[in-house]
Amino acid sequence: MASSVLTKLRAYTTYNPPHTLQSPPPLTSIRCDVSDALLKMGISHGGFLPNISMWSPQRQEGDAKLIGPAYTVKFVRNNYTAAPKPKEHYIDTVPKDHVIFISSPHGVFNAVYGGLMSTRAKYCGAAGTVVDGTFRDLQEHRGLDFPVYARNVGTPSPHEVARPSEVNVPVKLQDPALDVTINPGDIIFGDLNGVVCVPKDAVEKILELMPKLVEADENMAKDIAKGMTFSEAKDKHRS
Repeated sequence: MASSVLTKLRAYTTYNPPHTLQSPPPLTSIRCDVSDALLKMGISHGGFLPNISMWSPQRQEGDAKLIGPAYTVKFVRNNYTAAPKPKEHYIDTVPKDHVIFISSPHGVFNAVYGGLMSTRAKYCGAAGTVVDGTFRDLQEHRGLDFPVYARNVGTPSPHEVARPSEVNVPVKLQDPALDVTINPGDIIFGDLNGVVCVPKDAVEKILELMPKLVEADENMAKDIAKGMTFSEAKDKHRS
């Protein structure tokens, strides 16, 4: 992923429209605009990865945002003896500025990610971690000010039930309602609203659509704050 493309995407994660007494609060949920752009491209779930939320640096609070290419890690159950084993520990090969995306086997509630992993990830320059499963050592991640998104937090380690198998391979989202694959290099967005995965081949189109979507929402918010009805504002700016 070219650094210039990531720079353009990051601009949307820090964008705040003007806020005065005559205008509404800033539109900080740029992730929602990313989903809207994906919907316009025909991706029905808008890239949203349901039931995965922010736990660190705070529990769905603050202005922290996450963005970066996915570095995928596939865990398997220990009894799957035919599954390959990585030559190195995945946490020692994390590329700088990438988002670690960990896929835990369906039905495994042991934590597949912990504080020592974030300590190493931060040293390596990772952007953050998304766990499609359970993690632990919550306060350690917060003490590191390291972004962690997950389905849940718990206590037991994974060693008796699951292990890392493959790195930088396509992984399936552990959600029976969605058939979604996260590929290495896909762009992961995270904020207070949750996590979105943008297919890497859709990034250029997203950059084309985003400015108009953000501008329309900003202008709608301003007009609604001045008394215009929602329907009028929608017809004016989204027609």
